[in-house]
Amino acid sequence: MDWQTLPPLTALRAFTALAETGGTAAAGARLNVSHAAVSQQVKQLEAHLGVALVDRTGRQLRLTAEGRDLADALNLGFGAIARAVETLTGADADRPLQISTTPSFAAHWLMPCLSEFRQAHPQIDLMIDPTPQIVQMEPGGIDIALRYGTGHWPGLEAELLFRSPIVAVAAPSLVEGKRIGSPADLAELPWLQEFGTNEASDWLRRRGVVKERAAGLVQVPGNLLLDGLRNGQGVAVTVREWVRQDITAGRLRLLFEESEDTGYYVVTRPGVLRPPAKAFVTWLRRQARQTVSCE
Repeated sequence: MDWQTLPPLTALRAFTALAETGGTAAAGARLNVSHAAVSQQVKQLEAHLGVALVDRTGRQLRLTAEGRDLADALNLGFGAIARAVETLTGADADRPLQISTTPSFAAHWLMPCLSEFRQAHPQIDLMIDPTPQIVQMEPGGIDIALRYGTGHWPGLEAELLFRSPIVAVAAPSLVEGKRIGSPADLAELPWLQEFGTNEASDWLRRRGVVKERAAGLVQVPGNLLLDGLRNGQGVAVTVREWVRQDITAGRLRLLFEESEDTGYYVVTRPGVLRPPAKAFVTWLRRQARQTVSCE
């Protein structure tokens, strides 16, 4: 590495704080310096690089495209440094392991399996955040995210836990006597959807169905979606594994199935995991090999 070509560390810190907070005053407070000092450091950084990092034409400061690229890289770099320092000094030893996952995954897989991890690692405190939203993974925050998709999240590392396609299902009583030949036929039926997502609309739109649903939509927490499905309250798209037993038992009818190569992934920031996170990831791998569903 050519250290002489790198900008001063103080300028990089000031710009990173500005990118995180969105203003020189807030960045100055974060760094315990004046807003003028932050502004001067950022201007020096722009002069050093020869590119504009901040758009100052409006009322609020905005990052340019080059500024966003640099901010993303610095966030990863400073984050890796912060984690290494925490690990070396033991500063994060007492911090609970923070895990972000969808409500459905938490209800159908993680919580039923979790007792085995707790028995093996009673000293590790856990904070589980069940949310349909993709949570930012920043130093000192979420350690591990369990996400559904194809495994592509820029700037993060993803390891496949298990594959399971997306399916559209409904109770037999809801679709009895109805002709379901194409996804468009489902627009005439009521729908259920996990709260905080657009699964129903997105699924129909990807299949060319643009007309409005005739019977409305009910949004429920992910852990209640299966109850609504079994009771015939609507059609829903969900992960096949969560309804596999219901389909086999005849409680739900499989209407359509995705052919995409999707599944659940263990997502982490680049770099070395702290010991509690490493233990949890090791347990996740072993549990997924033993069984997909813990119910």
